Amino acid sequence: MTDLPDPFRAHRQKSGVLVCPFQGEPIPMILGYKELRRAAKDWETFSNDAPFRVPIPSEETVRSVRQLPIETDPPDHTEYRAITEPFFKRPLLPDVIARIQELVGRMVERALERDQIEVLSEFSLPLQAKALTILLDVPESEADIWVEWGVRVFSVGDAKADGTYLERYLAQRLDAAAASPGADFFSVLTQAEFRGRKLTREEQMGFANLAFAGGRHTVIHTVSTIIDYIAGHPEALGFLRADAKRIVPAVEEFVRIASPLTHIGRVCSKGGEVLGQQVPPGGRVALCWASANHDETIFEDPDSVKLDRMPNPHIGFGSGIHSCMGAAHARLLLRTLLATLCEKVGRIEPLDVQRHIEKEATYTRITGYDRLVAHFARRA
Repeated sequence: MTDLPDPFRAHRQKSGVLVCPFQGEPIPMILGYKELRRAAKDWETFSNDAPFRVPIPSEETVRSVRQLPIETDPPDHTEYRAITEPFFKRPLLPDVIARIQELVGRMVERALERDQIEVLSEFSLPLQAKALTILLDVPESEADIWVEWGVRVFSVGDAKADGTYLERYLAQRLDAAAASPGADFFSVLTQAEFRGRKLTREEQMGFANLAFAGGRHTVIHTVSTIIDYIAGHPEALGFLRADAKRIVPAVEEFVRIASPLTHIGRVCSKGGEVLGQQVPPGGRVALCWASANHDETIFEDPDSVKLDRMPNPHIGFGSGIHSCMGAAHARLLLRTLLATLCEKVGRIEPLDVQRHIEKEATYTRITGYDRLVAHFARRA
């Protein structure tokens, strides 16, 4: 998976922008690292206060609630984020770290006991789901339900993934938490206050919706990227074993190279010119993380994986006030995965690798996997 072609390089170097139509709306994609970070900080010009329109394609047809706190701007965003941000710092707690270590160790052992494993559906997806139960402080058995949903909680244009089953599930869990509150994420939402009042049910659903949709396929894709890379570069485990301190920068490099979320939208309420492209009032621009993370003015040899790359100011978890609240959880999971692979696995043999192709009108990007079959060999 290394040395993957960068579909945005020529446009990034020429103009810094690529216009691509999504659902009939021509959207300028901001490609350069510095320009993107400036836009991400300028929420007054590039607003998130746009229910359903922050994701690209937009999600009016797949959910009925505004995702919180991401689809708001200050001061609302600041106050909404403060409600759940402490919960998303739980991965710093020794008990949570220990539970993640036990989970990852168990999952890797199961893979070692198999002749072969379909990594996407039999490792990455259940690992992400089970790890989420730890973050949300709910029974691990809940993950069995979440795994049935597949890699994406919902997908625009997919009649089988319209999001209604997720909303039904969240409503049931919030009802149960309200009737018998505990310490879990759903109970926190039912007890939380915003400006002196309880959160409405719609607000509770907005927080819960983002918790499930925001970090699902991104974590699954990055875990699969790590497995695929190690399968193709057996020397990588030895390199990481030689110095455990290399695991932290390796995780950051995998997040950068994977860039599982190609872009995210911002709405220009007043319109204006963006890198030479005219945006109408209410029109959108896209912050293209995948392009910025390959910007050759920031990253030397950006298309190659360098496990010891430092500094590595990637923006795989976003940038600015709307950056990903789940970053600490994802980093803990990925660090633990690499450490466990170093401890238990001698090599990973690729048996069948089918990359996923993201095809849009003006670019084609290789991202994620449709199928990834491998054999895990135990370390001698």
